[in-house]
Amino acid sequence: MRMALRLANRGIGSVEPNPAVGCIIVKDGRIIGKGWHKKFGGPHAEINALQNCKTLGVNPRGATMYVSLEPCCHYGKTPPCTEAIIAAGIAKVVAATIDPSPHANGAGMRQLREAGIEARTGVCETEARLLNAPFIKFAATGKCWVILKWAQSIDGKVAYARGSLFTAEHAESAEKELLKLDLDSASSAVSAVKSFNPRWISNEPSRKDAHKLRRRVQGILVGVNTVIADDPLLTARPARGKKPIRIVLDTHLRIPLTCQLLNTARKVPVLIVASEAAVKANLEKTDKIAQQGAELLPVRASEGRCDIEFLLEELAKRGVAQLLVEGGPTVLTSFLKAQLADEICVYVTAKILGSQSSLGVSEPMGGLGAAVSLHYIDVKRFGDDIRLTGLTEGGLRQISTARR
Repeated sequence: MRMALRLANRGIGSVEPNPAVGCIIVKDGRIIGKGWHKKFGGPHAEINALQNCKTLGVNPRGATMYVSLEPCCHYGKTPPCTEAIIAAGIAKVVAATIDPSPHANGAGMRQLREAGIEARTGVCETEARLLNAPFIKFAATGKCWVILKWAQSIDGKVAYARGSLFTAEHAESAEKELLKLDLDSASSAVSAVKSFNPRWISNEPSRKDAHKLRRRVQGILVGVNTVIADDPLLTARPARGKKPIRIVLDTHLRIPLTCQLLNTARKVPVLIVASEAAVKANLEKTDKIAQQGAELLPVRASEGRCDIEFLLEELAKRGVAQLLVEGGPTVLTSFLKAQLADEICVYVTAKILGSQSSLGVSEPMGGLGAAVSLHYIDVKRFGDDIRLTGLTEGGLRQISTARR
């Protein structure tokens, strides 16, 4: 089963909003077939494993199938896996956990048993639920899985100050890169960029990993201050076909009409979330936003902030199973205060920014009423950066929501 889970992990970033699933087929004490769900809309893990048996010239009749999620028994983008399993003559199916979707929820396992196949669940169940925690929550509750992500320095800063000094470290790094290009005068080129203002705190490997995270989700959210300060695109690069909706929390409708988000709204969806009062007070601007291809969502506002619980309900109705919140400290803190975060992802870079910083996470998060503990911590290194991820208490509850 752990082999099946490792195979399933290969599909992360390509199969969402479907679950990542892996499958191993064993007969007479040896593995005769392997498969995993490779991309959204493609064959499921069980079908790929059965096809692998065929490719290897091995008959799976009488074999045992280990699969990380209950086989489907309904027609969707592909035919039911249960029918293929029964037709192949599989004798036993071991699933790590059930699929809590309304059309499944144990129905697949019952269909297998009714066909005379021994079927059981519960092997490596926690690992399987952790792997597909966003899917488990959305399938069982119809609610978004919310991931808060940010990058910070050791001293808790999330951005360089505007006009930060071009340090010797920056100059040396730039000179090395320019020399690789065999330019005649790297030093003169370095002088030309001494007004350079560092944009990212994290390094390139960390940013590549963050784009993998973007490819997992169906929505990416920031606050309007991030749009004004950084003018981000908020796209997953490379996109690989999927285009998460880009969402801006903009209570007072301050978004610049010339920003990259609005300029690309006809290519990648953009949703501007503003207060009902701001929409009514800025009809000319709302028309211009609509003309650029973006959608405007008026929501209730309380204490000068949009109702994010209402927003999450609306996003879930639109099929956003995973939402990545990349906003600044104020937006991140608002989700923590409302206890709406399921997962935290923090990239910590080996820098102390001190006076070169303009923004920190400590001040806004200092207003939290209680500590936020993380569970099932994963730590991974990207060069000198470290990524720390974990589930909140709320996220932890979701992996047992549909437990039978």
